[in-house]
Amino acid sequence: MNFFDRIANEVRLMFRRPVRVQCAALCYRFKKKSAQPEMLVITSRDTGRWVIPKGWPMDGKRSHEVAAREAWEEAGVKGEASEQSIGYYGYQKGLDHGMKVPCRVQVYPVVVFDMAKSFKEKGTRKLEWVSFPEAADRVAEPELKELIRRFEQELLGTMRPERKSAAG
Repeated sequence: MNFFDRIANEVRLMFRRPVRVQCAALCYRFKKKSAQPEMLVITSRDTGRWVIPKGWPMDGKRSHEVAAREAWEEAGVKGEASEQSIGYYGYQKGLDHGMKVPCRVQVYPVVVFDMAKSFKEKGTRKLEWVSFPEAADRVAEPELKELIRRFEQELLGTMRPERKSAAG
C-alpha cells in the first residue's frame, strides 16, 4: 500500500468511526464573602485556549468519576462530582498527526471544596476562577457556552427559591 492509499484508507476509517466520547468537569465553588458562584477555566496544553478539565473514559470508572479525576489531574481540584450529567457539547479533537476527529463531551458538575498545591499537570496550564458569564465568554464551543449559562441559572435558582404568594 503506497502513501496515498494509506491516507485515503485512514480518511475512510475516520468517517466510519463513531464519535469519540470524553468526560468533562464543570468545576464550581462559592465565594466565601458573597456566596456568589464562580467557575474554574483552564487552558489547554496544546493551543492555550480556555477549556474545562476533560479526558477519555477509564476502565473501571464511571463517567462522573472520570470527570472528577480529570479535574484533579489537570487543575488540582478536590470536590464532589454529580452522578448526573448536565449535558454534552461537541468539538473537533486534534490528534498528534494532524487529523481531527469529532468528540462528544459529557459534562458533570463538580462542586469544589479544596485545591491542591501540587498536582500532576501543575505548571502546564493556566487556571482561573471566573464568573459563569466570563467562563462562557472564554470558551470557544457554542454548546459549552450554552451549558455554562444554563447551569448557572439552575444553580442560582437553587440558591433563591421562588416564594409562593400567600394567596396561593
